[in-house]
Amino acid sequence: MFKKKILVIQTAFIGDAILATSVLEKLHQHFASAKIDFFIRKGNEGLFEGHPFINHLYVWDKKGGKYKNLLSILKKVRNEDYLYVINLQRYLSTGVFTAFSRGGKKFGFENNPFSFSFDKKFPHDMNSGKHEVERNQSLITAITNETPAVPKLYPSAAHFENVQKYKSTPYVCISPASVWFTKQFPENKWIELIKKLDSKYKIYLLGGPVDKQVCENLRRKSVSPRTFNLAGKLNLLESAALMKDAAMNYSNDSAPLHLASAMDAPITSVFCSTIPEFGFGPLSENSKIIEIEEKLDCRPCGLHGKRACPKGHFKCATGIKIEDLLFD
Repeated sequence: MFKKKILVIQTAFIGDAILATSVLEKLHQHFASAKIDFFIRKGNEGLFEGHPFINHLYVWDKKGGKYKNLLSILKKVRNEDYLYVINLQRYLSTGVFTAFSRGGKKFGFENNPFSFSFDKKFPHDMNSGKHEVERNQSLITAITNETPAVPKLYPSAAHFENVQKYKSTPYVCISPASVWFTKQFPENKWIELIKKLDSKYKIYLLGGPVDKQVCENLRRKSVSPRTFNLAGKLNLLESAALMKDAAMNYSNDSAPLHLASAMDAPITSVFCSTIPEFGFGPLSENSKIIEIEEKLDCRPCGLHGKRACPKGHFKCATGIKIEDLLFD
């Protein structure tokens, strides 16, 4: 019996890969027997360990032999006879990859420099007010329907078991770090929040290995015996499993808020220089967006974060009231 083969491409960072799972969910709903393969960047594969709908992961190592590695994957893809190739990215490299994939039908965004080679192309407008999952859904509406699925991850029983020891008392998770300075809620504001959270909660600081020092500085300066640094100690799916049962999760406009969305975990997301209207807000049923009430002429200062506040005052972060982050 012939089975459809579908390839989904999203080789950007962790948050983008998580949001792309909404496309995997939707495709599985409409093509339950199809083999769905997923093309991602190296470093994100841990998100999809044991994922029930992914037949095969192509993992692109962009460090050391970037284009040689891409060509190697392309050779494999060209032998797979994909019915659909769905490119969620807008960059040249994946556009060329899609064009030469030998896919039956190629869908992608018209912003991609190689979109002329796509069978169907769609606009990707960051100022449309649509969420990224809605923009991604536009690529597959013709073969599914107009209603996007929500992103979803699948930690295993082992992942949940590995974090069970942290769940003996009520707890809150804080993911304080960001690659971009202007996306990162200031350390003194996180400390202020820790001091105002109800004393019945343990506080777990989450992040990857590169976030260890940020979290350790925060733990030490908070002078709170109920605050623990777990950065680098949990993998992505273990972090997701811990976030699932938290009384509340806190994050910047960064990947952890999408982890929460994919687990339908409670999330309060702090937007400093960026704005939710760009389409990357939380999707959990219990979610809250925090941003400065004052209208700043300089906000947003760009689509992505910056390494320093262009105005030097960083009011978009320092002007946020900690009381707004508290929960019942």
